[in-house]
Amino acid sequence: MTALITGASSGLGCEFAKLFASDGHDLILVARRVDRLNELKKQIEEKYMTKVTILSQDLTLPDAAESVFSFTEQNKIQVDFLVNNAGFGDFGFFDSCDIAKQQNMVMLNVMTLTKLARLYIAGMKERNFGRILNVASIAAFMPGPKMSVYYATKAYVRSFSEALSVELKKTGVSVTILCPGPTKSEFWDKSEADSSSIYKHMIFYKAEKVAALGYRKMKRQKLFAIPGLMTNIIIFFAKIVPRSWARTIVYFVQR
Repeated sequence: MTALITGASSGLGCEFAKLFASDGHDLILVARRVDRLNELKKQIEEKYMTKVTILSQDLTLPDAAESVFSFTEQNKIQVDFLVNNAGFGDFGFFDSCDIAKQQNMVMLNVMTLTKLARLYIAGMKERNFGRILNVASIAAFMPGPKMSVYYATKAYVRSFSEALSVELKKTGVSVTILCPGPTKSEFWDKSEADSSSIYKHMIFYKAEKVAALGYRKMKRQKLFAIPGLMTNIIIFFAKIVPRSWARTIVYFVQR
């Protein structure tokens, strides 16, 4: 069986690749940085003796999902596991952020994820087997002042995935939503959030542990994977406190 992993060149994507390979699955690793992909391919093939195919693709492009799907079709690669891991954030007040970066964020975090799911679900249903792992965030459960668009995209991932899980019942295809809190990865550098309080004071989880939980929950066909006691506590309170409190608290933490 083969797993397609987006954003595979670093962080959670790299850890997912190792987990699938350790279970003997072939891999399709998708990201922009071909040098990183080639390095990871070499490491995995030498250690796990499994086949790794790499695809350098900018997933913020409008036709990125179609390009990935076309690549797998042309190479006759059957995708059994789809890991929609690629994504990024942006820190700052909405009206002062680069609108082009915000647009790319929505395209990657929302549209590419959605279209990849749409393109691969048909084959999974025909085979009566498929696993989709969509990486959301703790941000999916609350509004996020100073990262407003990022939080909104992750809320979409959560809502979309929950609905999809119901539609796919009894088809052999399952959906899992990974909702990590702050995780040690390149995300914080790319989102320019190192000046925020959340970066300075929150507990950061190791990427390998976060990925391992998401992987286990996906294998067990569980809907949610929420790593860490603190993350679970924060999400619990985000669900029960008034929304006005939630957004004020997030702003206080991120200012």
